[in-house]
Amino acid sequence: MSEQDLLFETADRLFAQVSTFDEVQAAQASGWSQASWDAADALGLTRIGIGEEAGGVGGSTADVVALLIAAGYHAVALPLAESTMIAGWLANAPGVVLPQGPVTVIPNRAGDTLRLEGDLLSGTAHRVPWGRNADLILGLVDDHIVGFTPSQASIHHDVNVAGEPRDDLSLNGITPVLCVAALPEQDPQGLALVGALSRSALMAGALLRIVDITAQYTQERKQFGKPVGSFQAVQLHVVRCAEHAAQVDLAVQVAARECDRGEASFEIAVAKTLANDAARIASRAAHQAHGAMGMTQEYLLHQYTRRLWAWRSEYGDAAWVSTLGEAVVALGADHHFHIIADGSASGIEL
Repeated sequence: MSEQDLLFETADRLFAQVSTFDEVQAAQASGWSQASWDAADALGLTRIGIGEEAGGVGGSTADVVALLIAAGYHAVALPLAESTMIAGWLANAPGVVLPQGPVTVIPNRAGDTLRLEGDLLSGTAHRVPWGRNADLILGLVDDHIVGFTPSQASIHHDVNVAGEPRDDLSLNGITPVLCVAALPEQDPQGLALVGALSRSALMAGALLRIVDITAQYTQERKQFGKPVGSFQAVQLHVVRCAEHAAQVDLAVQVAARECDRGEASFEIAVAKTLANDAARIASRAAHQAHGAMGMTQEYLLHQYTRRLWAWRSEYGDAAWVSTLGEAVVALGADHHFHIIADGSASGIEL
């Protein structure tokens, strides 16, 4: 058993206990599951992928991906992606030390106006995940990594379609509690890639759970005296969910492996593109297999399909398709054929 398999099993067992259907439903009202955070933090899961010098426990990209797949599988109502993978990427810069509590990261959306004027930080950031719940909010502003607390900002509460907090933050010339120069590789494109990988891993977990939910339901639900899963039309929906879940899971694993080796922009773009497509296709197939039951709040399917649609729009949706197309065209037909022939697509830079 690999380290990633062991980590996934540990997180899977924990989240199965604390991230129950009722707990996830309750988090839609509070925006946050304190019980889930406390349990994950007690096992050190909230600091995986962050270097020890920055206050973490270390770990590879593949380790963090295993954690996030488990989190997606259980619809965990926590900023785990922000507190581990994305904050860990920013914490590579010297002088960044993260608190023990939850951390979130400003995703740098179009329309954000954050700017540094001397030692003061001003402007607005939109749709910040769990902005109201974080102990520290990190941002990449004017080639600097800045950090501030929710108490320093004016916060407008909002949520995504899954009910997860996505808050607008306004700053009026505050002195950030953290302000250090970013490394050359810590640029907006790098943030977009790290964020895309985090969302792809969460989506992979949610897709795997949708397959399990749909397969179980179609075996238990009976029509004309036999399980609806025995009908070919319903089987097609289940197979469609399964094939897309397996495809995304594999793509995310490959992207994580290449991240730990070095350049992985191509693999991350592929993973997010596949995950975005799967969110549309697998969600539709799962709901068709469930019929009216899948549309109710009392049944757990919506906790995953709504998250797929929310995560699909974060850190790039259709833009990754254009990026991949431009990269393939730039390679030229002869080089593209060589890649297909020997199976080595790794290392292509976008």
